[in-house]
Amino acid sequence: MIRRRLRYLAPGVALVAAATLGAQAAAQATTARTATAQTANAQAQAPATSAISKPWPRQVYAPYYESWLSGSIATSAQQSGSPYETVAFIQTASAGSCALTWNGDATEPIPGTTFASDIASLQRRGGNVIPSFGGYGADSTGTEIADSCTDVNAIAADYEAVITTYHVTRLDMDVEASSLTNTAGIARRNQALKLVEQWAARRHQRLQVQYTLPVEPTGLTASDLAVLQNAAATGTRVDVVNIMTFDYYLASEPSPLPMGADAISAATNTHAQLATVYPHASSAQRWALEGITMMPGIDDYPGGTEVTHLSDAQQVLTFARSHGLALLSIWAIQRDNGGCPGTVGASTCSGIAQNSWDFSHLLEHFNR
Repeated sequence: MIRRRLRYLAPGVALVAAATLGAQAAAQATTARTATAQTANAQAQAPATSAISKPWPRQVYAPYYESWLSGSIATSAQQSGSPYETVAFIQTASAGSCALTWNGDATEPIPGTTFASDIASLQRRGGNVIPSFGGYGADSTGTEIADSCTDVNAIAADYEAVITTYHVTRLDMDVEASSLTNTAGIARRNQALKLVEQWAARRHQRLQVQYTLPVEPTGLTASDLAVLQNAAATGTRVDVVNIMTFDYYLASEPSPLPMGADAISAATNTHAQLATVYPHASSAQRWALEGITMMPGIDDYPGGTEVTHLSDAQQVLTFARSHGLALLSIWAIQRDNGGCPGTVGASTCSGIAQNSWDFSHLLEHFNR
């Protein structure tokens, strides 16, 4: 899907594909993570039992965190005031592998110590994370775990390893690009998730499964719906359908595009479409299945016509509250500042005039 080309390969990150980090970015990230591991390794070993037993808020703001950038999950949560974060991305280092890594980096395997102390620190302060699998880079190179690995039991074991390593209770499946049409991968993913849901139930352990999918203002595409329809047919429980309301790449776009109104249109049309997947669900239950992810500021679309302002985020927040949606998010929390006026699709700033953490401070009021 060309319109998603920069979705997770943002400018400013030395990233040729999600399977390989650039040398400079990798060195910075490795240095930061090594220092964190050395100073807090003992803390990382302590089981975060409270995180396992604590339910997620009924409505939650959980911004994405670009884990290949230097920095700290716990620090960004503390500075922004957001106790919940979606950490991207988990994938294999090469197509055909069944071994998980962070961002395709073979030196950061799962299970492993990468981010362990950072996540545990956040959990001890009452927050939590959603590990996210896939993303455009993995989904377009065959390194998304269900596309890469052909053994359903091995995929399920990988998901379980993430849960037990980081003591988490929600997983995010970011499915886009080639993964949307890989029918074998779609089937394996849902079969593995069903096994993991059964595993968690036997352990009396909380677990939520979230699908993140591209969308148009007119709603989900046929490929998006096929992913959810396969989950329903497999008996896989999907707790949240998170739609990405940016990078539309429409053939003809007004300038500027009304990003708040279009996000609401996408959510409303998705709500109607979910009735075809879950015909026995009430209208309220289908609203409670939905999540919306925005991209604060100027997104990747060339020309800067897709710009999400704070006023757009306020529109979406008001809508999400009144309709009982489950999730609000942004791609990504490192963009939540005004450090690069006019820049299109930057990794570490929004490109619009704003104070640091303006979007997060607004959307945090969604938590309840």
